[in-house]
This record gives sequence, structure tokens and C-alpha cells, in this order.
Amino acid sequence: MNGDPHGLRYLLDLAGLIEDRVRDLIQLRRAVDPNADDPFRGLYVNDDLVDRLLQSPETSVPDDQTERARIEAAADDLEESGGRIRMRELARGAGLDALDAELMVIAMLPDLDSRFERLYGYLNDDVTRRRASVGLALQLAGRSTWSAEDRSRLDAGSRLCRHQLIMVEDVDRPFLTRSLRVPDRVLAHLLGDDRPDPLLVPVLDQVRPYRTAAAEELARALQAGSRLVHIRERSAHGTGVALAVTALTRSGRDAVVIDAGRLVGRGDPMASVSTAVREALLRGAGLVITMIEQLATAAPDTVRSLAGGPVPVIMVGSASWEPQWAAQPPLPLEAPALSGRDRLAIWREEFGTDRTDLDLSRVAAHLNLGPGQISRAVRAAESSARLTGGSITATDLRRGARTQNAAGLERLARRIDPEVGWDDLVLTPTAFRALRDLAARARHRDTVLTEWRMRRGGGRGHGVIALFAGDSGTGKTMSAEVIAADLGLDLYTVNLATVVDKYVGETEKNLERIFVEAAGVNAVLFFDEADAIFGKRSDVRDAHDRYANIESAYLLQRLETFDGLAVLATNLRANIDDAFTRRLDAIIDFAAPNAELRKLLWQHCLSTPLPVDDGLDLDFLAEAFELAGGNIRSAATTAAYLAAAAGSPVTMAQVISAVEQEYRKLGRLVLEREFGPYLAMVR
Repeated sequence: MNGDPHGLRYLLDLAGLIEDRVRDLIQLRRAVDPNADDPFRGLYVNDDLVDRLLQSPETSVPDDQTERARIEAAADDLEESGGRIRMRELARGAGLDALDAELMVIAMLPDLDSRFERLYGYLNDDVTRRRASVGLALQLAGRSTWSAEDRSRLDAGSRLCRHQLIMVEDVDRPFLTRSLRVPDRVLAHLLGDDRPDPLLVPVLDQVRPYRTAAAEELARALQAGSRLVHIRERSAHGTGVALAVTALTRSGRDAVVIDAGRLVGRGDPMASVSTAVREALLRGAGLVITMIEQLATAAPDTVRSLAGGPVPVIMVGSASWEPQWAAQPPLPLEAPALSGRDRLAIWREEFGTDRTDLDLSRVAAHLNLGPGQISRAVRAAESSARLTGGSITATDLRRGARTQNAAGLERLARRIDPEVGWDDLVLTPTAFRALRDLAARARHRDTVLTEWRMRRGGGRGHGVIALFAGDSGTGKTMSAEVIAADLGLDLYTVNLATVVDKYVGETEKNLERIFVEAAGVNAVLFFDEADAIFGKRSDVRDAHDRYANIESAYLLQRLETFDGLAVLATNLRANIDDAFTRRLDAIIDFAAPNAELRKLLWQHCLSTPLPVDDGLDLDFLAEAFELAGGNIRSAATTAAYLAAAAGSPVTMAQVISAVEQEYRKLGRLVLEREFGPYLAMVR
């Protein structure tokens, strides 16, 4: 087993070599220094010092190439035996040569051994300057301060300075007396510390790789020499980022993932990006930058600086590549959409093979989440399961998936946490069967549309759009809630007051915000009273008609590209434009319930835990009162309040009184032929 996992022996050997050179240089200095023991040396300049400076030639250290060759040969042997030498790995990644490495060691010695603070102070002839200066570093490396090539090793354009491996400080001083410093993060890395730079911690993301054919192709391109890649993210689920991380992993590199959205709001973007490039360089990694369009807008020079850097750079964003972002064109890619099979494989990998009590193919595979979101959803489900102390259930898993929903949609629509299921629905067999088919369509759309390619071309989305048509109270909203519950989704009811605007073009903008936010949410988008915005187009008689038709045309186009699940509800199906109905995946008619269904509705509404009297005549209620399900629910609720006030179970008299109140709300007359023998109970 290698007892030197980070190659510190190599670093110590180089340090020993430099220490010998320091000793030699001190001896040379003392040989021509008439006041070597002056305790105030470096604090003043006298005549003797001036004479010595005028008479003394430039000193240089003896040649030690034999010792250097021995050190390099020992390092070669270590690497051939499988050992790692971080200094050499860094040199290869940054394109450094032996002189660059020596200059780094010279600059870092005061941070490794405090003796060198005083030794450098002596050699700098200034006790306050305890780091190597540019001139001293070149002298210790056996290089001439008169050589432009040697001086260029430490100017702003050098590899050492450009990659922030050495910092040249005191830039107001003459070049040769400027101090050199190796950043703490670089030194820590060489000593074996893999913690990222503290400056990057707030903007770093952790993304796990996943198996995909597209990643293998990109990995081959990276291995073949591709250094700049742009991935267009087609969704808000992070598949492009996961693709980049997976490809880098397959090509033998780690990945440093930076969120440009967070980076832009934190000081100087250029400094942060330069630090990120250095972090990737230290770790032998590639740099992945998400939301690149935000960085390109806020700091375009920063994006240009990434091209031609020392590490592969993969930029990920929702916008297409703009040529002005960099002179060097990138390798352009589209982030592939995950199929249901892909997501199921990721769920199983994250969930673990020892958990077999859940049918993940039914519970989670249809949820439109990216690899990173799936990982976080499983962690959230584990936390949820700790509340009960048991194993993870389907409810925990769905709750975990909901934690990955973006919050922006809640500002535009009302979120409903589904609390009803299929057993709570009372509908005609035709409507019930159509709802089941709609749920199956939403659950298996990836298989049909992606794997079997049943929707091709035209830029069409993979969404499911349904129309619920029927009178008020016939169960449209409740059915949408049941669909959401069956799929493990939230239900978002769009408030038309936040959508429709009297100013031209504002309604479309509001709708676009809703569709954009909905793309980052696993939910059912419910448009109640949909005919208000999905109504029929009309002949153009004035400007109002023209703009109304433009609004409808926009909606037609937007629905075709929507990737989510949307339900449109209307009381007047005839008012919906025919062009919309052609784009619908399902149209379900909700008819008013007949007597048989009304009895089932009464039974359902007047059941436990509600206390009811044995004398309830449900047959009469169903036959006599032609009410929709919503009205029956409302009447049952009113009767429950009456019973609670009386401190008794729900009686027939209270139900009749509640029905009478419901009739008044509907504007209907209370007729004897409808209330029959119970008319006397009407208050």
C-alpha cells in the first residue's frame, strides 16, 4: 500500500532542493556583504551598501541538475507503481514545466516552513518582506532577471498567474520586488485536502451521474479533445446537467458544477469563475456551468474567458448558443428527454435494491423529474418516513417528489393537496371509464410518445390535455383532484382573475408565465371556466376582435408545446373553439346524475363519521330532488351544521331544511309535488 497517497515525498524533495539553493545563495551573499551581522540590515541604505550594490555582479546558485534528475526519476518510479503525485498531476493539467513547478515550491515554502520567512527576509534585504519576490524566485531557480522569457513566467499572462496558482502581489512595486504567494486552496490541495474553495461553496451543486447513451457519446467527444460544449436544456428538470456530469465521469474526470444563477448575485463573477476553473484544474475535473445565459447577460467577458481554458467546460442553459458568447464555437448538444424507463432505473438506483415493498413503476416512474430531483426526492421521502418510524410508503415517496416542485406557480394559481380518490367519485360508467383512461394516458405517455414515438415532428410537447364539460356541480373539479391523487401530483387551479387583463398582450404574458412555471412542477393544471380564455374566435369587425383572435391563436400554439397535464373545465362545451378541441387528448362529458346516482351521492355525503338518524329516507331524497352532486354535498354540509347546533344526529327534517336552502340559492321554487309529505318540515 502506498504510504504517500498525495505525493508529498516529491514535494519535500523539491523543498529540500530549494533549501540547499537558499543556503548557497546566503553564502554567496555573505561573501560579499561587509556588514552581514548588522541587526538593522534592510531598514536603511548607507554608503557602504550602495558601493557593494554597484560592485556586486548578479549572483546565481550552483547547478544542481543531477539532484533534480534524481528527484524526477524517483517520482517516475512512484507513478509507474500506481502512486499519485498531486504536484505532477497539477503540472500536467495546467501545462506547467519543471521551472514553473520550482517557482511554485519557492513561493509556497514560507507557508510550509516558518524558517523561510526570515531567510527570505534576509535575501530580500528587508525583514518586513517575508515572501519570495519575483527577483529572488528567479534567482533561486537559476534564471536571469534580464531574460524576458524567464520574467514572463511570473507576469499576468503566464500559466501560473492566469490559472491563479501563484498570486503576484504589491503590483505598485517594481516587478522584481513584487511578492509571490501560492493561494491557500492550491497549497491545501497539494497537501491532500479536497475540500472546495470556500468562495465556491455557496454556488456549488452536487449532481450524481446516471446511465445514458447520450453521455457515452459526449464522453467519447471529451476524450477526443472537445474542450467547450454547450447543452441546451429542454426542461427544468436538470437532465442537461446530469448528462454533463455523467459524460465527464465516463471520460475519467470529476465534475465541478457551478450554478451561474447564484453566482451572478455574489460579487465579481469573473473572480468566482476563475476560482471555479482553478478548482476544476486542481481536481483534474471538468467545469459545468448551469444557467449560462444569465452569466452571459450579466458578465459576457466571463463567458468568453472560459473558451480555451485548461479544463473542459460544459455550459448548460435553456437558451440556444449565441455566437458572441465566445469566439470559439462549442460542441452543441440537446439534453435528451428522460423516458419512463430511464427514470425508473434512476428511481431504483436511488431507492436501493433492498426495498421491494413499493411498485416504483406505478408510483414514481411517470413523475417528470430529472436525476438530481429524483435523488433529492428519495432523501425527502426518507425524512418523511421518519415521522412514523416505518419504512418508506407510496405517500412518503409522493410527498418527497412534491418537494421538488418549483414554488413560482403558487403565485399564479391556487395549490390543492388532493384528498379524494376513486371511491369518492359518483359518476356515470362512461365518465368514470373515461377518467380511468385519462389517468392511464398520463401515466404511460412516456412509453407511447417517447419510446414508441407516436408523436413526431412539429415541435409538439408530450403533454396531456383534457376537457371536462358539464353543468356546475357535476364533479369536474373533484374528478381533476382524483386524477391528481392517483398520479401522486398536486392540483393547481388557475385563477382567471390573475390571467385575464384588459390591456392588449398582457393576458398572453400571464398565461406564458403560468405555462413556464408549470414546466417545473409535477402537477395537474386546472383551468376552471375555461371558455373565458379558450373561447371561439370570431369575425374581425374591430381591433378588439383582432386582438381576441391573437390571444386564442397564441393559446393554440402554446398548448401544442406544453409538456404537462392540463384539464380545461367548462359549463358550456359549445363555447370552446373547435381548433382547441382538435388538440385535446380527451373530452369527458359530466352529465347531471339520475336518481340512482343521486342516491349514491346522498349515501356518500351522509356517511360516517357523520352521525345520522336511522329515519333518513334516501330513496325519497334521490327521487324527489333533481340536484347535482355539488348541490347534494352543499345540502349535506348544511344539514351537518344544523345537527351540530342541535346536538343530535342528522335527521330527515334537517336534511329537508338544508335542501330548501339549496333551492333558494338556485332560485328554484319550493313545490309541494317535490317535497311531498316532508313539506311541513320546510322552515
